[in-house]
Formats: sequence, structure tokens, C-alpha cells
Amino acid sequence: MEYLKEVFHEFGTVTSRRMFGGHGIFYDGVMIGLVASDTLYMKADSMSAPKFQQLGLSQFKYPKGEKMVGMSYYLAPEEALEDPSEMRQWAQLAYEAALRTRK
Repeated sequence: MEYLKEVFHEFGTVTSRRMFGGHGIFYDGVMIGLVASDTLYMKADSMSAPKFQQLGLSQFKYPKGEKMVGMSYYLAPEEALEDPSEMRQWAQLAYEAALRTRK
């Protein structure tokens, strides 16, 4: 989590909470990402998912019975994990998607 705090620092302060057998990543009380098996996935919706898909980034899926179920989270771009200013853009996309899908 310390590494993620560094990567997200240009975007803002993020916190984590254990969930889904991994960790939820939160900004301003809103879940914008999740970490599963040491891999970061970012929140997406119908407006932002194409940006992830264009880069060939896979959707987070988990087994449920005999099938795999996709969630609205996509693999974070590798460049964003190495560049805080790049992460700021992706985190903003994830935050906006999370706000749009909030109930």
C-alpha cells in the first residue's frame, strides 16, 4: 500500500480497506480501485471502459460456480504504475466513473 500511496500522490491521498480477498482503494470515501493478487485494477464504467479496452487491459474477473464473473474494474496501465502524473489521469477517470455509478 505504501507504494500505491506514492504512485497516487499527484492525484491525492488514497486509503485501503480489506475486501474481496484483497484491498479496496479509496479516494475521498469512494472506491476507485482494487488490489487482488498484488495487481491493481481501476474502476470503470460504460464511458471509461473503452479507454482500458483500447490498451488491451483486462477486466477483473472472479470465479462464481462454473463461470467467471466480470466486475467494473480494469487492469491499471503499467505506465501509470511507474509515473504519478500518468496515474493522476487514470485515477481521475476511475474517480469519475465511481461517482457516476454511485447509488
